[in-house]
Amino acid sequence: MRLIAFDLALDLVTALIPTLATFQRHNARLAKQLDDASTSVALNIAEATGRFGRDRAHHFRIALGSLREVGAALMVARAKGWIAELPMQAERDRLGGLLYGLQRK
Repeated sequence: MRLIAFDLALDLVTALIPTLATFQRHNARLAKQLDDASTSVALNIAEATGRFGRDRAHHFRIALGSLREVGAALMVARAKGWIAELPMQAERDRLGGLLYGLQRK
């Protein structure tokens, strides 16, 4: 089963490629953390689709936490002046809402 949330997570991974390059120029560790977190969102959504009950909800919670980590990394980069705008803000909000609902089921 493929979820809209998974498609949005893939869109996020793709859209963050230029931002990751910017992070890499400033802080390689934070770039890796952003890359890992965005990847974790997609992978945990995919894993959740094959799980049931609390285990399924657990993976959606991990995906939501990783999405929040992505947001925090982007806010740090903006605070440091590395980026002017937060990429995919509306899309990240939509994905967060979907994951919030999925993790509560």
